[in-house]
Amino acid sequence: MNIAELGEKEIRGFGEHVSLVFEGQEFTNVEMYRAGKKLGNALKNLGVKRGDRVIIQMPNCPEVLQSFQAVWKIGAVVVPMSYLIGDEESTYIYQDCGAVAVISSTEFLPKIEAGRAQTPSVKHVVLIDKEVPPNTLSYWKLVEDSSEELEMVKTDDDELAALIYTAGTTGRPKGVMLSHFALYINAYGQWQSHRIPPGIVSITSLPLSHSYGIASMNTGDLIGGGKSVLLRWFDVEKTFEGIEKYKANLTTGVPTMYVYMLLYPEAKRYDLSSMKWWISGSAPLALETWNEFREKFGFEIIEGWGLTEAGANNSCNPFEGPLKVGSIGIPHAWNEMTIFDDDDNELPVGEEGEIVIRGPILMKGYWNKPEETAEALKGGWLHTGDVGYRDNDGYFFITERKKDLVIKAGENIFPREIEEVIFAHPKVSEAAVVGIKDEIYGEDIKAFVVLKPGEEATPEEIIEHCRTRLKRFKTPKVVQFIDALPKNIVGKVLKKELRKLG
Repeated sequence: MNIAELGEKEIRGFGEHVSLVFEGQEFTNVEMYRAGKKLGNALKNLGVKRGDRVIIQMPNCPEVLQSFQAVWKIGAVVVPMSYLIGDEESTYIYQDCGAVAVISSTEFLPKIEAGRAQTPSVKHVVLIDKEVPPNTLSYWKLVEDSSEELEMVKTDDDELAALIYTAGTTGRPKGVMLSHFALYINAYGQWQSHRIPPGIVSITSLPLSHSYGIASMNTGDLIGGGKSVLLRWFDVEKTFEGIEKYKANLTTGVPTMYVYMLLYPEAKRYDLSSMKWWISGSAPLALETWNEFREKFGFEIIEGWGLTEAGANNSCNPFEGPLKVGSIGIPHAWNEMTIFDDDDNELPVGEEGEIVIRGPILMKGYWNKPEETAEALKGGWLHTGDVGYRDNDGYFFITERKKDLVIKAGENIFPREIEEVIFAHPKVSEAAVVGIKDEIYGEDIKAFVVLKPGEEATPEEIIEHCRTRLKRFKTPKVVQFIDALPKNIVGKVLKKELRKLG
């Protein structure tokens, strides 16, 4: 199958309707479909062929979704990339994937040219602006001059559809190879698990040029008949305005976004009563944030979890049913999850170990990295690096990232436990805990703390707060205040950057 078939099926099932709203402009599903076909023809005319990699590197806009469809229709491979990453990392991805074309905009041209100069395979740079500089191509002129008569390539189920680079929280990004069928079954599993009714209205502000965007688009096509109000990037005021104006039912965010909503002083001006589902993923949601959100807005945040290596969405609390605060929920359909010990033996209910996943949703492997692939997919299970347990009801709980454990005097300490305690301090907005070198214990504990606007505190105040709630052994030795925690594009705290701060 070709994953682009989902868009065609949605049109056949629901007819023409407004499927996207962006900065006040409405787009129907048929308009988006036609633009994708025209761009597909344009890419073919440029010489892009089946299996070629095409980088899509821009903020949220309709052209991202049109580009996905165009690339898939001609059998090429989507390489979604953040426009926020630095020149060095961007150039590395250009070279590593061997892209033949880049679709972006003029504001990122210096970054593109830096990568293009070191990547001979890049033959074409297509920019979505009306006026483009020499040696680049106009997206809209290509679309305008192309036919919408395009026969979709009948790709094999196992054929590569997307090459999505990991966020690089612990090292160089790795290219995750996802097939057409893996993308389909991941979307189908979400739809089958939650049975969201057709015609919902969603607010979308997380980056589309990411595994999240691909998974959300495909799931939306399966649900059908819906409308997405697309924001170029996250903005609390625009999110609340969109919910009120379009009577939105669903939004997906990361914990930091919910923290910003809680800090927003004018929230009561907006009618949010149409909302049913507030989804959180990508990083652990603090219990304090969950409680404050319910108290302030009257809604319960639904926490989920997933990895790019398994299509980005792998478990979630039920949309309609028992919700367990602090849990990442139950596996989606077609996701088999369990807990392994260090020797890959399955552990019983309640015991902590590494969360592992298997099923048709898994990646084919890491691009050009056979050793890393073999390590990640040992025995056919994806070893996630997340430590946790499952309860008697089949709900999974994450206690820590395996690589983030602090080993103090030979004892494993979970940073998340300490972070939750710091979050409970009334002056604290965000917190992250890492291990630091210690001559006596090997490692000790350092906390990075972001205070709420207008608040002041001392390190001793935070340490004393921890002493009253934690064993002295787990109390941070050092507290450092910073303006913001370093994060990747989907809200994961970059602890490797914090460790560099000592």
